[in-house]
Amino acid sequence: MKQIYFLLIVLVGAAVSGCGGGNAGGDRGELRPVGRRAFRAETPYGMVYIPGGSFMMGQTDQDVTFAQISQNKQVTISPFFMDQTEISNAQYHMFVNWVRDSIAITNYLNDDKYYLHPKGAAANTANGRKYIDWQKVAKMPIWGSKKGRAVVNPNANKLQGMYYQGDDRLFDRDEVDIRFLKYNYATVSLREAANGRFDKNKKRSDFIRRDTVPVYPDTLVWLSDFSYAANEPMVQGYFSHAAFRNYPVVGVTWRQANAFNNWRTRYNEAYKDKIGQDHRQPYALPSEAEFEYAARGGRIGNDYPWGGPYIKNAKGCLLANFKPGRGNYSDDGGYYTVNVRSYFPNDYGLYNMAGNVAEWTSSAFDESATTFVHDMNPTFAYNAKATDPEVLKRKVVKGGSWKDIGYFLQNASRTFEYQDTAKSYIGFRSVTSYLGRDIKDKR
Repeated sequence: MKQIYFLLIVLVGAAVSGCGGGNAGGDRGELRPVGRRAFRAETPYGMVYIPGGSFMMGQTDQDVTFAQISQNKQVTISPFFMDQTEISNAQYHMFVNWVRDSIAITNYLNDDKYYLHPKGAAANTANGRKYIDWQKVAKMPIWGSKKGRAVVNPNANKLQGMYYQGDDRLFDRDEVDIRFLKYNYATVSLREAANGRFDKNKKRSDFIRRDTVPVYPDTLVWLSDFSYAANEPMVQGYFSHAAFRNYPVVGVTWRQANAFNNWRTRYNEAYKDKIGQDHRQPYALPSEAEFEYAARGGRIGNDYPWGGPYIKNAKGCLLANFKPGRGNYSDDGGYYTVNVRSYFPNDYGLYNMAGNVAEWTSSAFDESATTFVHDMNPTFAYNAKATDPEVLKRKVVKGGSWKDIGYFLQNASRTFEYQDTAKSYIGFRSVTSYLGRDIKDKR
């Protein structure tokens, strides 16, 4: 029995000595990093893992029409994570509500109970900034709560400034003025920093891009995109009604999609794992190459995400939401958009990589981009300024939509839209880099 106790003491002592820091002599003068254990990535909720690989990017040789501006090119893509579906109205609502609540708390309520209070310290930090305690916000809704059929809101008087005023009011209802819902953020342009790294006159602020983006989707696109179409019900209910909560968000510009990804990154950074390391890389729009690679689902030379050269399966069922024939929209089961999990996913588990809504990418549109981009993780990205020519504001749109003919559903088809425009047929999904060689590699 004494031998067993002695053995346990030896094992515990060995474990304790193995955890010592460098300043305690535990490294014995060798290069043994301390303080952080090995990191293993986990698949983010709602995303799928896309393994890295090589593929032939671009139109097939049979596409004579676009052969001059869309040449084939073999490229290699690093592994990454991608949203399994397009960003839904419900997911985008989280962003809008976060911006709305942040503005209400900081500009109108001025109530300390909604802020973090470290033990033994005031709510504001050394730099004078305050941080909202979102757990308290969830427990104490700032927009009131239902009691029976009535909504009781103790903050109603303080929030009056956020509502439409005067003649803008309708039936004397309290409705948030969406023009106030703007998201301010800043990012570092790493490409510009790389290009200007040897310029001694440059400082870090020269590479920081700041933007203020209205976050509410443009619901009027359901009317402005089409001439004389009775789409008023879509304007009134598509983003706000629960019936459409799992439908893809539309009416968002390229800039709004980037603002959403910045917020999503910050939202995620609030969580650190048990060893205090960053959870994952920033979220972003996929590059054109990443989107096409993921759409192919690991297949070689396929025209569509489902693999075959046809838009119907063996039973004659259409495989995506688009515009069959000359306008028989209902033949595929959807009149406009459909639920983000409609139809069968491709071999990577991705839904609607063709049809439903076309999707923004991070890539700028240039007819000759294939000739000058690198063959390892290729992309041509340019964040155009408001003063830049319109031609520099074109962004690649992939996947085709509910109002497009079958040609635009092909994996290699590409078109463009301007970064400040919103459409009823363009949405987006996010990607984030995988940290490592392959998810199956445990090293």
